[in-house]
Amino acid sequence: MILALLTDGADQFTSGEAVSGKLGLSRAAVWKHVESLRRKGYRIEAVSSKGYRLLEIPDRLTPLELTAHLETEEIGRTIHYRDSLESTNELAFQLAVEGAAHGEVVLADQQTRGKGRRGRSWVSPPGKNLYCSVILRPELIPQRAPELTLVAAVAVAAALREFGAEAQIKWPNDLLLNGRKVAGILTELSAEQDRIHFAVLGIGVNLNGEPSEFPEELRSTATSVRHELGTPVVRAAFAAAMWAHLEEWLRRHGERGFGPVRDAWKEISATLGKKVLVKSERIELQGVAEDIDETGALLVRTAPGTVERVVAGDLEQAVAARE
Repeated sequence: MILALLTDGADQFTSGEAVSGKLGLSRAAVWKHVESLRRKGYRIEAVSSKGYRLLEIPDRLTPLELTAHLETEEIGRTIHYRDSLESTNELAFQLAVEGAAHGEVVLADQQTRGKGRRGRSWVSPPGKNLYCSVILRPELIPQRAPELTLVAAVAVAAALREFGAEAQIKWPNDLLLNGRKVAGILTELSAEQDRIHFAVLGIGVNLNGEPSEFPEELRSTATSVRHELGTPVVRAAFAAAMWAHLEEWLRRHGERGFGPVRDAWKEISATLGKKVLVKSERIELQGVAEDIDETGALLVRTAPGTVERVVAGDLEQAVAARE
């Protein structure tokens, strides 16, 4: 709570007496707490007769840093933070099986086996980016579960744009900046035939990494917000903003259905109107991506009068459509 008081004070000094009085602590106890914050990387100035002033907050993602930024009602109000995890989705799935509530978040500074779609890995170095998994308990039938990925894509794009990055969405689950991947989404379910027990929404966003830090095979196709904008991103602030947008879009989806999500998705799509190559375990087709339908499936015109509906697959190529 001392951190919250110093944060509220902005660049002004907060007297030790005021901190002691508001928190019911002795001056000695306040000093110990300040020293503990300093050891965690906080720069706090102490001046006799003036008090304490917060000069610098470390770029960390623990609940201590996140609480000051949160504006949500549910998402992120319970955070399971780890310095390092094999996969945030794996822990979130386990917690959901054990009864974790809607909106609980698993957050890691580093992943050692980050999960992407179709068994791929997500490169997850420490201290740079955002890796989190959100537990959802939606009132949806399983057939509508793919909509959640598109809801998340719209929310992540909104957060990126709030921070000045003009993100676009590549079907079905990638966010692009200047044509390069900056974020990905992996949705996993526990469901029966007629109901979803829970969904785990895994989100990875490249915030402060540099392309030179990526594996060589990704350097031409991946990027980060910092690289594109030229300025670093405060990870806790971005995480809180992203969760706020996600909560708002989930609310709209719950109240008004998929229509508003579909409209927002189409408005910032990097896929529609492009010539695409789509591969899955069952099919491989080429054509022009014309639309997404009311379930989020991609509609690809492969020949005059022929439109294929693609429910899942990898979009391996997307170039400008030829007239």
